[in-house]
Amino acid sequence: MIRVLYRNSKGGFTIDVPQSHWKVALRDTGGLLWVDLGEEPAEVVEPLLRDLFNFHALAIDDALRERHVPKLDNWGEYIYAVLRGINFDAEALELLQYEVDIFLGKHYLVTYHSHPVEAVNRVWSACQSDQRRLERGADHLLYDILDQLATDYMPAIDALDEAIDHLEDEVFERPTQHTLNTIFSLKRSILQIRRIIVPQREVLNRLARDDYAVIDPQDRVFFRDIYDHFVRLVDINENLRDLVGGTLDTYLSVTSNRINQVMKVLTIISALFMPISFLAGFFGMNFTRLPFDSPALLIGAVAAMVLAPVLMFVWFKRNDWL
Repeated sequence: MIRVLYRNSKGGFTIDVPQSHWKVALRDTGGLLWVDLGEEPAEVVEPLLRDLFNFHALAIDDALRERHVPKLDNWGEYIYAVLRGINFDAEALELLQYEVDIFLGKHYLVTYHSHPVEAVNRVWSACQSDQRRLERGADHLLYDILDQLATDYMPAIDALDEAIDHLEDEVFERPTQHTLNTIFSLKRSILQIRRIIVPQREVLNRLARDDYAVIDPQDRVFFRDIYDHFVRLVDINENLRDLVGGTLDTYLSVTSNRINQVMKVLTIISALFMPISFLAGFFGMNFTRLPFDSPALLIGAVAAMVLAPVLMFVWFKRNDWL
């Protein structure tokens, strides 16, 4: 779906701009054109980026055919940024990622994404309901999108934190193989988040500190605010990684303790039955004259079989082995 928002230099606003008028809008240095290319095939998007906006072939190739970690390229008259958002499926314990490719010019903004992005949709709806948001310029529009992307990270982080809390309770109650699988799933998700937010933090750092022809120096403070947000996210992610690592250590300790308890019980049972096995084996050998022909010997043997494990049990208890 191709969506267009256009505010001209005279304050007029429209959402119905045909492609034949995009170049006219681009020549309006006092206006602002936002083109959102969402879920469109590459063969449809590529001619628009190449012929109407004159973007470099490498930047177009990066946007349409390659998946990247967050990055920022300065092409002079425009900048190209790769940004990522996340969602966390708490039921499947799976981290969902989506990429947003952004071309920012002095008076225009182009966004491309192959999947629906709620952050972009929210900014789009806000601009439609309040057209004054477009008066601040294309760079501030980029800030709004980045701010919404950063906001969407917290629900995913909170869902991960809650999943870890439930996991800790499960580890102490009755850990199973599923518990171990869950630990590794959460650990993998946290590592994936780290591989996203660390380079994305650096993208925001560059937007906040470097000079770009398409960004007003007075607007850098807004990007610095989002940069601080990602710094906190990195710290939170590190804490979550430590929690998952601690949960794994706890699981291994609890499992090892359970194994020790089972081995202890089995060892005690084996030890209690050792004298019975010895006596039964000894008197069960093939003598020419069995000792059980005498009732007294039979009673003595049975008594020894009963008393031996009882005495051993008392001895174990007295030595605190049970």
